[in-house]
Amino acid sequence: MTDALTGSAAVVLDPHSENDRAVIESLIGDGVTVVLDTLDAQARGLSALVPRPDADILDESPRWVHYPWRRTLVRVLGPRGFRRLRLDRNRNKITAEEQDRFGAATIGVVGLSVGHAVAHTLALEGLCGELRVADFDELELSNLNRIPSTVLDLGESKTDIVSRRIAELDPYLTVRVEARGITADTVDDFLDGLDIVVEECDSLDVKVLLREAAKRHRIPVIMETSDRGLLDVERFDLEPDRPIFHGTVGTLSSGALAGLSTRDKAPHVMSILGASEVSARFAASMVEVDRTISTWPQLGSDVALGGATVAAVVRRIVLGHPMPSGRTRIDVDGALDTLGTAESHQDATARPAPTTTPTAPTSSVVDSMVEAARRAPSGGNVQPWILNASDDVVTISLDPLRTTGLDVAYRGSRIAVGAAVFNARVAAAHAGLTAVPTVVDESAGGVRVDLTLAPAPAPAPDTALAPLHEAMMRRSTNRHPGTPTALSDEVVRDLRAAAAAEDGSAVVITDRAALSEIGEILAESDRLRYLTSTLHAEMMSELRWPGDDDPDTGIDVATLALDATDLVKLDVARRPDVMALLADWDTGTALGDDTRDRMATTSAVLVVFAPGTTGRDHVVAGSAIERAWITAELHGLAVHPVSPVFLYASEDREFDALSPRYAERLRALRHRFLDTAGQPRDKPVGLVLRLSHCAIPAVRSRRRPR
Repeated sequence: MTDALTGSAAVVLDPHSENDRAVIESLIGDGVTVVLDTLDAQARGLSALVPRPDADILDESPRWVHYPWRRTLVRVLGPRGFRRLRLDRNRNKITAEEQDRFGAATIGVVGLSVGHAVAHTLALEGLCGELRVADFDELELSNLNRIPSTVLDLGESKTDIVSRRIAELDPYLTVRVEARGITADTVDDFLDGLDIVVEECDSLDVKVLLREAAKRHRIPVIMETSDRGLLDVERFDLEPDRPIFHGTVGTLSSGALAGLSTRDKAPHVMSILGASEVSARFAASMVEVDRTISTWPQLGSDVALGGATVAAVVRRIVLGHPMPSGRTRIDVDGALDTLGTAESHQDATARPAPTTTPTAPTSSVVDSMVEAARRAPSGGNVQPWILNASDDVVTISLDPLRTTGLDVAYRGSRIAVGAAVFNARVAAAHAGLTAVPTVVDESAGGVRVDLTLAPAPAPAPDTALAPLHEAMMRRSTNRHPGTPTALSDEVVRDLRAAAAAEDGSAVVITDRAALSEIGEILAESDRLRYLTSTLHAEMMSELRWPGDDDPDTGIDVATLALDATDLVKLDVARRPDVMALLADWDTGTALGDDTRDRMATTSAVLVVFAPGTTGRDHVVAGSAIERAWITAELHGLAVHPVSPVFLYASEDREFDALSPRYAERLRALRHRFLDTAGQPRDKPVGLVLRLSHCAIPAVRSRRRPR
């Protein structure tokens, strides 16, 4: 008999047994045990059922059940009568014949947070004759938002708690407990003889281990992950060769997981959940784990729903009804969002027609100039220029239709035009000619540059550009982390000289404290960019994911130098509903982590400034940036342009237009940045370049067709 104070098993006592009768009499007379006897009412209820049960059920001997943890002795109908009466209200959603089939089923539940609700629901509906539960953990106070227990159970094992609750519901239901949890040593014994296993554990290792074993035993696996009612079914009984998790984790094995850190496991977990499909609040909360919350959230109502959906799958499998492998979402909030609304049928917005480009001219020099101009960098790789050419003139014009919110007054686009102008000049110099630029400021902030070819008599200034041609043609953005290494005085001097040669100016920041401060400034700028809906939408529209249209513009995610974990984070971060919640909560510190981490691996930051604020000044700054960029690469440095939100804003109205909610914070960030760079607060910034020592080659961004 189980210990009277700590036992988790109910003891069923048959008064026809001499030993049991002695125990019953002892308990009734001990003065401590509470005796509950409602047998007469139970018997009346049984005899009143329609149709009336057979005599062998009506005449079945009652039992006494001792619940040591409650110090209570309860008199109940015999096992057949008890089950018949308790489950009578299931009919005819579950017929009597079907109920008998369920009584022969053996079901296992692994993980007893969500699993507690599942196990209790299975017992509640009588969907099994034996229930096995496994969990190694004990109940904590933070579990009481979703596990229907009480403070009286704190510190108790979760297996004891659920088995006691089920015993109080149905003392005749066999409950087998594995309090060590599922391990390589326990998994086969736990699964042996099961008809179905329900997996609700937190550990990725155990999830994989359990499925590997379920495939060997040919047992179907059901999983319910609470958020948006994700329900997952794997019919290993019918498809023993089926890849686990429907192939979403590739050929991942439990052995391969042994050496992985929690961070390395995260991409697999998010692949299982579906980063783009989880609820906005769950995704936003995942961003805040270890910052403003300790772990991912779960609601008791979602957990209760999980018990219902798993029970529905169990019913189908046990009864042999159609239940294929696959996954679906039983999304209550999503259904409520459509309550009372008519379906909207809108035509998909037509994509704008691609911009046509003029036929390439026949002149090989002009052709090379156009090709070089195409390779210039631009914010978000939008390539905001229109290229026109004749026999001796290349015209680079700003296209106002190719811009973003960060491109305040087209300043960023003017700088991109300036970089294209520099590249065209280098191409001309490589051919032994000089491309003389004429900058024309146009209305509404636009700019046009006419590059007229002329012979290059010595000592023409552009002859100094010819040696830069090869480096210019292979120039690229390299976002990979690097190894912080001091720059020599020669490198610093050459970078400044390169900007000055194009009438710009530059500062090179190498002090580690200053770089750390800049990292914090840029990280906070990134956070505010994510949390400003218009800027977030524009930023995400610049990204090109595998399978996206328009690959010749924007930034291919393959060029971002993100590992699998960070790509999953980005997949979550591109959801506007998630960002809206983080903005409401004024959280999201993790949104700047990537920038903060990269800055920690940076050797220096190069800031190039424009000589003034006119269109010509920004074109000059663009040429200065491109020349300094190429110079940095010639010195073996990886270059990563960084565009903080405040980069091109200077007046109050411009900050307000960028982000009305965060205008004051952005203004303060700009001041902090310029103070750290040791420059006046009104100095016009051209671009910020992160310089690092990195041996990993960059992936080139694609360009619009000529």
